[in-house]
Amino acid sequence: MSELPEPHPAEPAGPGKTAITPPTHTAPPARFSHGVRKGNILQVAGQVGFLPAVEGRPPTPAGPTLRAQVLQTLANVQSVLEAGGATWEDAVMVRVYLTDTAHFAEFNEIYDGFFAGLSGPPAARTTVYVGLPPGLLVEVDALAVLG
Repeated sequence: MSELPEPHPAEPAGPGKTAITPPTHTAPPARFSHGVRKGNILQVAGQVGFLPAVEGRPPTPAGPTLRAQVLQTLANVQSVLEAGGATWEDAVMVRVYLTDTAHFAEFNEIYDGFFAGLSGPPAARTTVYVGLPPGLLVEVDALAVLG
């Protein structure tokens, strides 16, 4: 995996909770976080295939293909995991939302390749969801338990 810039300082998100926004992400447009850590639990909010944030420019999809978007989406989830002190090895649940059932086979091939080096895969659930912004094909969220 590629190296990422240092995370933004963590921000309090409520009693015992820390909001996580890695430097590759823009600040959320509403009152939510890219991730929240409480104790040894880290919830990564749904991530999509936007390229790393560039100041003053709107979010840009990684490309029109499922492969480009899946790889960028997984990289974005990884950024939040790392900013919260976790890795994919700590992930116990990954939820995937695809916009088209025709993408299942290709998605599974990309996903299997991405996670080939893990000691044990996280539990996963894939569903079809049509509520993503136009042009986006996949969304992924994750739950990690550290330690």
